[in-house]
Amino acid sequence: MTGVQLRALGPLLGSILLLGGALAFQYIGGLAPCHLCILQRWPHGIAIALGLLVLVWPRPGLAVLAGLVVLVGAGIAGYHVGVEQAWWQGPTTCTAPEPGSLAAGELLDQILETPLVLCDQVAWSLWGISMAGWNAILSLGIAWLWFRAAYASSSASQ
Repeated sequence: MTGVQLRALGPLLGSILLLGGALAFQYIGGLAPCHLCILQRWPHGIAIALGLLVLVWPRPGLAVLAGLVVLVGAGIAGYHVGVEQAWWQGPTTCTAPEPGSLAAGELLDQILETPLVLCDQVAWSLWGISMAGWNAILSLGIAWLWFRAAYASSSASQ
């Protein structure tokens, strides 16, 4: 195994564990995901595919790409935390409607169109940090590991 392959094992395992954990919370724990939760899963799935590709075809550029993809996931997770904490408005498709000046019929229609799992509600937390918060923190670490894998490979070849 080359240096990039060896160093890719850690972040690859990290994304597998994060995505596996999210799926376990959903299918074993019965915790249904919101729209933003689903969006946070995609970067880890892509990083897993890129990580497997690195194991077969060890190229530092693939590790950099995987790191960038996981950084996008950290950004989505950070955005989700902001929605949960009411720092900013989330997507109207997955947040509780603001009654404002809506007529009763419009308000009822908006309520009926709102999904059961809302993005602005913390469904689970540990030590005061929501699942989206943990995903943001851990994703930043995983992205760093991807960049480290790419850098280690390029410095080893010099």
